[in-house]
Amino acid sequence: MKILITGANGFLGAIMVDHLLENHEIIRLGKSYQNDIAVDLSEEIPTLPNVDLIVHAAGKAHTIPKSPEQEAEFFKINVEGTRNLLHAIKNPPKQMILISTVAVYGDDVGEGIDESSPLKGTSPYAKSKIQAETIWENWANSHQVNFLILRLPLIVGPNPPGNLGAMIKAIKKGYYFRIGKGNARKSMVLATDVARFIPDWKDKKGIFNLTDGIHPSLADFDDFLCQKMGRKCFSIPELPIKYLGKLGDVIPFFPINSYRIQKLSSSLTYSDSKARSELGWRPLSVIGNF
Repeated sequence: MKILITGANGFLGAIMVDHLLENHEIIRLGKSYQNDIAVDLSEEIPTLPNVDLIVHAAGKAHTIPKSPEQEAEFFKINVEGTRNLLHAIKNPPKQMILISTVAVYGDDVGEGIDESSPLKGTSPYAKSKIQAETIWENWANSHQVNFLILRLPLIVGPNPPGNLGAMIKAIKKGYYFRIGKGNARKSMVLATDVARFIPDWKDKKGIFNLTDGIHPSLADFDDFLCQKMGRKCFSIPELPIKYLGKLGDVIPFFPINSYRIQKLSSSLTYSDSKARSELGWRPLSVIGNF
């Protein structure tokens, strides 16, 4: 199969390329000249070859905007970048896949959230992804192309960005501390599982959450990481952390605040039942396979 992957040098895109390269012809698209097609999708409409499958994994995430200009970058990259990619398609492929996020639901707390849930995300990241999803679906339907929108939770793989990368770094350096008992459960998915199943979905259509189906507790997950790296996990009782959080509420740039503590202490999981039923999604557990 001939597959075009955007964001091919990004975290998930690079894992997809490595996993699929052995059995498929991969065309890499990204800003770096290391790619087969070097282009900034937020600025340009590229010239694309004919392919069987397009996986749009390019996008902006993992940062908190601190100015209107930084907020606008999410829409420029995630929305205009998607539009420019679609404008570039002259001969529609058999299948198109957009990598999206569970952030579109806008929930900080909840269990078993499924695809029928309303899209309440209010962050620039979430709102830009909601717009990108709408553009993707409308274009695919108007051109009678099969499309998938994959809403992913925490993506686990080598050298991850964002909070997981910071957590791994803290464990390696010996300054990671669990807050309380770590009973809160979080949805996760292995990047290699997303890559592994994508070629099988050439005739599928719809919007799907993907998780490992286990939704490990934070204690189970950080215990696994600590053992993997030969480190001990330490915990701090919740009460003093809550007081520190209140301090962080009034002191800018303090490392924790009440909102972050509440997020770490609350379960947030998503249902992948629809993907299991309609896509044959059978993922591996993150714990033990990362």
